[in-house]
Amino acid sequence: MKRDYAQLLPYIFKKFSILSARRTLLPTVKYYCSRKALPASDKPALFTMNILPPMATVWYEMVCRNLGDSVDIVIFDCSGKLNPKDFPRAKVQKFLNKYAATKSDEFIQHIAKNRRIAWICDDDMFPMSNKMLDVLKKEFNEPNTATVSFRPREWWHYQIDGKKYKPSSSYCIAFNRDIFWEKEKLSLAPCNGNEHPSLIGKPPNRYDTFDKANETLLEKGYRCYIVPKEEEDEYYAGFSGVSGAVMLLNHFKTPEQVINYYLTPPKEAWSGNMLFGTLQAMISISVIQEVYEKIKGHKYPLKSLPSREQLEKILNDHKEYLRDDQDISRVYETRERLLNALK
Repeated sequence: MKRDYAQLLPYIFKKFSILSARRTLLPTVKYYCSRKALPASDKPALFTMNILPPMATVWYEMVCRNLGDSVDIVIFDCSGKLNPKDFPRAKVQKFLNKYAATKSDEFIQHIAKNRRIAWICDDDMFPMSNKMLDVLKKEFNEPNTATVSFRPREWWHYQIDGKKYKPSSSYCIAFNRDIFWEKEKLSLAPCNGNEHPSLIGKPPNRYDTFDKANETLLEKGYRCYIVPKEEEDEYYAGFSGVSGAVMLLNHFKTPEQVINYYLTPPKEAWSGNMLFGTLQAMISISVIQEVYEKIKGHKYPLKSLPSREQLEKILNDHKEYLRDDQDISRVYETRERLLNALK
């Protein structure tokens, strides 16, 4: 059955989860038999989940360089392709590619149960300063602080008792487990029914990962601290939403097929989010491959990834159809910061 560009992504997400289960199902079952937790420690437990192996390598490198041994690292390998020997300071667990909220809840409730601070960080969010640890220490010293977020959502806000609050998001956020789980028994699960005001005209409608629990914490009077906007770049470098591009690279066999995926849709479709978003993510992945090569001394094989020049040409050829807010300058800023961090 032939699917158009919009129908393809949901299908290949399911396909990836099924195919990767050949490598992750048995390890996941074994994990659930013991649910072994990290030992007790004052260190934050830092968690990410990965479907693109070179991304895990870059993320791990930045964590080790910038946070050192001040955190204990846990990686859920949802592609089943990571070699734990490449991550000697991390606990690498092959795990079914379930929803992000399900995996994050598992980490908070079980793996980090002997820690006060459970820290979740997407693998395309790269810690760039050990001052992040100072932020956690300072903010969690206030006993009513439930969470500390380094990157909030920007396009809508909570309206609670006449006050506005930014959604903390789950991109890079640390939790006080004593509040979030031991006391309140909250989950990061998404759900429908988000009627809070939007900043871009489009209503949220849905609570994404952690949004509903975030709302509950605010309604109960807890403090959900968010790093000021002007300080964000001091602490992390990051991309935005690469999973769709990862799915396309796993689905297609050649760069030509990927290029054709972008050239087939009608031109006006480029003003939407899907084509621009996945193409931006493709360019981000080409940056990851470049940084990976700097770390490892060789490229990670991504056989269907077009060259960066080919991807940039597609973008330039469709520039007239893009919205004013569709800009990839941050991808190149992140590239420079990651490469400079390796010098």
